[in-house]
Amino acid sequence: MPNADNWQGDVLRDLGGSPQRGGRQPGAGPHDVGTPAQGSDVAVPGSPAQGPGPGAPRRPEQPASYTPGAGPHRNTPDSLPVVDGALSGAIRKPRHGEPLASRAAHTLRRIVSSSAAREVAEITRTAERLQQPVTTGRQIAVTSIRGGAGKTTVAALLGTTYAHYRPDPVLLVEADPALGSLPLRLGSQSLRWTTGDVANIVEPQMSLLDVTGYLVQLPDNAWLLPGSQGRIGAMLDTRAYERVMVSLRRYFGVTVVDCETLPAEVARVALSAAQARVLTAPATLEGVTSTYNVLEWMKGLPRHVIDGTVVVLTEQMPRAGIDLDKAAQQLESTGAGVQVLPYDRHLAAGGAIRTELLARSTRQAATRLAADVFQLSQKRR
Repeated sequence: MPNADNWQGDVLRDLGGSPQRGGRQPGAGPHDVGTPAQGSDVAVPGSPAQGPGPGAPRRPEQPASYTPGAGPHRNTPDSLPVVDGALSGAIRKPRHGEPLASRAAHTLRRIVSSSAAREVAEITRTAERLQQPVTTGRQIAVTSIRGGAGKTTVAALLGTTYAHYRPDPVLLVEADPALGSLPLRLGSQSLRWTTGDVANIVEPQMSLLDVTGYLVQLPDNAWLLPGSQGRIGAMLDTRAYERVMVSLRRYFGVTVVDCETLPAEVARVALSAAQARVLTAPATLEGVTSTYNVLEWMKGLPRHVIDGTVVVLTEQMPRAGIDLDKAAQQLESTGAGVQVLPYDRHLAAGGAIRTELLARSTRQAATRLAADVFQLSQKRR
């Protein structure tokens, strides 16, 4: 178990590395926003096809320190595929987030303009914000007030961005057991242990390597704890959620929680316990109106709740049906921050997110959002 004085150093030693392992130099590296490397202009961390980075520990089937007598007895669940094999033939080749002509025009502008230096400077500043050390693990809750608002997509983009930029481990928790799609968005192939399972297993004396034996390993030193195995009727109560989050917080620098939609009980608990909150809403009149009403209600809660909240307006089509600037002004009047996730053909198609296929504007928006939300999380201990 990490000690209280230098928990990040202990965790990194558990991983077999040093505090610098896996970190990126600000303003450099193949994933920088708008800075192509080897023919790619990836901005957020690597796609699921990359696999775990070098030096990452191999995930054991069951940690050695686990004792069946601890807590209620549970049989080891079977590993199940995220996507049924019968559906694999229905998956089409993923599209790039923006048309070829738009990508070519951007490349040409970079060649003939003097904006490249400004872009690199902005990248460096954003990277420095994302790489700030933390004294205790930060928890960031992502929720919405209706389905189809891009909640899981935003959670996946945030988690992979933190995993790319930060040297310490990052955890993504699916607190939406009702057929949540976070594993699919992250490109996971199979699932075994769920949040409810781990709540009855995790113990204070476990090391990080013990804990990660129950998690799904992702690229860039990130792990996933699914909410279910795709089974209807899976439940997650607030007590189990609190037990998992309190136990796992010490091992991970940043934890991103994909919550149920409001007003679900677990989502309310997650929002109150998190150091920062992201509320996603479709960039439509209905979405903005409903979100404004929720923010007005949040103003009656302790001040840090609204101050630590960012609304993400997700564009569902190439051209939004509302004036986004005016909508953002109205929402910001409540005290919350507002950002826009632009329409992206790759994200709109669903399935696993391949970051090398994201539009440049999407990568920039995701990285900027991750930096701003992380800064908010640092303001509350």
